[in-house]
Order: sequence, then structure tokens, then C-alpha cells
Amino acid sequence: MNDRNNNVVSGSFLSSNAVEAGQADAALRILKHLLRDFPGATTLRLLGDQLHHIEITTPKFTLLLRDPVVLRKLIFGRSPLPLADAYINGLIDVEGDLYAALGLKQYFQTFNFSLGVRWALLRDAWRLPAKPKNLANTPFDAGGFSHRHSKGSDQAAIAFHYDVSNLFYKLWLDKEMVYSCAYFESEDDTLEHAQEHKLGHICRKLRLSPGERLLDVGCGWGAMVCWAARHYGVRAHGITLSQKQYEYAQARIAAEGLSDLVTVELRDYRDLEGEAVYDKVSSIGMFEHVGLANLPVYNATIKRVLRPGGLFLNHGITHDEEGWQRTVDTEFINRYVFPDGELDTISNIQRRMEQTGFEIHDVEALRPHYALTLRHWVSRLEERREEALEYVSESAYRVWRLYMAACALEFESGGTGIYQILASKPGGAKPAVPLTRSDIYA
Repeated sequence: MNDRNNNVVSGSFLSSNAVEAGQADAALRILKHLLRDFPGATTLRLLGDQLHHIEITTPKFTLLLRDPVVLRKLIFGRSPLPLADAYINGLIDVEGDLYAALGLKQYFQTFNFSLGVRWALLRDAWRLPAKPKNLANTPFDAGGFSHRHSKGSDQAAIAFHYDVSNLFYKLWLDKEMVYSCAYFESEDDTLEHAQEHKLGHICRKLRLSPGERLLDVGCGWGAMVCWAARHYGVRAHGITLSQKQYEYAQARIAAEGLSDLVTVELRDYRDLEGEAVYDKVSSIGMFEHVGLANLPVYNATIKRVLRPGGLFLNHGITHDEEGWQRTVDTEFINRYVFPDGELDTISNIQRRMEQTGFEIHDVEALRPHYALTLRHWVSRLEERREEALEYVSESAYRVWRLYMAACALEFESGGTGIYQILASKPGGAKPAVPLTRSDIYA
């Protein structure tokens, strides 16, 4: 028993098999060491008739460990990533507050045991199984991506994330199908209102006018192009690499009677043709997929197709550290969520735009807005879990639930940010933006 920090850890095991009993004792000793300082851990029980049924109970959540192989990987790997792997593949379950359970990630990254304890943990870990007894689902991951960002690999990466199922996304996104940060006027806003407000906010920043030509790079399911055409009378064109998004957007344009104003196509941004083709360009949640080495090409392409004096709104997620280093977080994201996705600091993103020749007018931080958006998405996904499993596997459902909850905490802590950068291509006959920003909020 350990009562350090008022935590109590206790255990019991019943088995007719001496080997299993020995493994159970080893697992219990490991858990006592690992969890003795975890805030809020009150009881730990190693339950009855099966070795692989371990339950950790706290006031906010219950962590159910179905196979001790997770503990072996955790000790030898000295990384919390096996916990994510185990949850995705059904070897761990979380009952209750998932956000509280995600506190284990940070906790397991701060291990600092004496040499004697480390040897004891390693000895006990050797006694545990090296492979899981049973995986209910085929392991879910993106496979091998090398961050080369060729046209083929980018299309495959986009397909992995976005071509899951349109109906799956429709369950928890807003009615406009916006899969990016919403814009909340208050914390009590509905997701529907906040996403409509975001679309309008971008259109006002771009100063859209009837008859203008708008390009939306990475147009998703067509929310931006359809909104801009309906409310601002522009001629909008969207490009995407996702086959399912393309099919949905095509059907949506026809259903909304916007075929005269809106078009979408399957196209890589590098294949955009012409010069000065568009008056305005939006890119919402796109540059994260480009790859840091390709940002100069991405920026130059947009500048080429934008008319002189035209506005470019670049909206995307950033990181609090320069470059894209291999960490627990980045490995998880690239393996399970966004293969080949790469983030950088806002200053570096902005600097690369300036190096291309864009003039920066405004930079707006939206970090709290994305934290709220993600919590809405997680809640809506959890509420419709049974329906979601009609369209995706249990493992895929767990990936999205875990990923979005973890990201909400990252945005809340400041480890991840999101910004809208408004810039223009020099050379216009008149100033690209008004003297003040009052028109945006009128």
C-alpha cells in the first residue's frame, strides 16, 4: 500500500495458473510504481478470473487495461505512445472523463525513478507477455509515409484522413460541413452559429464582392465556396485531393442550385494553371498538409494565380516550436491522423509568405476558438457513437475521439495555435484593404 499524496493503491488476484499469477503480481507492482504520484488516483484493482483485466479508478475516469502487454511496452519504450496504441486497438478503455484520462500522457512523460526502481520495473516487465492476447480489430494506422510530399503521397495522405466516410463526418460536423476552427462570439454559441460566423468572417476579411473570382485551396466538402457564392455573389472555384469530398461538393452544388457560380475539381495545388486568374484566394486548414519544404512552392503558386492587389487569406494550425521534430505527439498524429502533416511557428509561416512577396495586413489568433470547436466535435461524436460505427471501424472511431480530445487540451494549454493571415499580392491599382478594419465587424 502507498499513501503518498493521499493516493491509495491496492490489488488482488485469483488464479488457478501459477504463471498467470506471477504475471499478475508483476503487473500490479509496475502499476503501483507508475501511478503512485498520479493526481487523483485513488484505487487500483487487479481483478479476478482473468489476468488481462486491470481497473484503475479515479474520481473522474476509469481506465480499464485489458492486456498487460501494454505495461511491458510502456516500460521498455519509456513513452506514453503505447497507451494511445492500446486505446485505439481496444486493449485499454476509458470510462468517464476522457480529458482527465489524457492527463496520463503528460504524467508518463515525467518519470524519474531511481536506478533500483528502474531495474525492478524492467525485471517485472520481462515477465509480461510480449504480444497482445487478442486484437479485436485489425491495427489501424497510416502505414509508411516519408514526408517526401510528392503529388502521389500527398493524395494518399489526404485520402487516408478525409476519405473515411462522408456520412461519418456528417454525424458530428455542423450542417455546413466545416472541418476547421469555428469562430465563437461567446462560449455559449452553438457550433452551427460559430461555423456560419467563421465563414462570414473570412468573406468579410477578403472583402468579397459580386462577380469576383474566388479560389478556395483545399475546399473540403464545399462549405466556403457555396457560402461565398450564396451570400456574396462571387464565382467560386474549389480544389481538393479527396475523392469523397469532391463527390459530396459536386452533389451539394447541384442541390443548392449553384452550378452557375460554383465549381470544384480534383486537383493538386501545384497543378493550378494560369496567372492572375483569381481576385481572392482562401486556404482554410490547408498549409498543414503541404510540408514545410514545399511552402515556398505553395505560396508562389497562390501568388501566381492571384491578380495584383488581390487578397489571400491563409488559415492554419501552428506549433509552439520551430520545425517538425519527431516527438510523441507528432508520431501519433502522423501514424494515426494526418500522415505527412507538418506544423511550424506562426512567425515562420508568415516569414515564408513575405519571402514570396506577399504583403501581410492582418494576423488573427484563434486558439481558444479551436479548443471550443474540438470539444463540440468530441461531444457530438460521443453522442452518436453507435451511428458512427455503422460507417467506420471501432479503431477509427477511437482515433478520432482520442485525437480531437487531445488536441482540445493542446489548444487550451497553448502548445498548438491557429491563425488567420490576411495578405495581398502587390501591384494593385488601389489599396488592398481599407484604412481601418471597421468593415469586418459592421
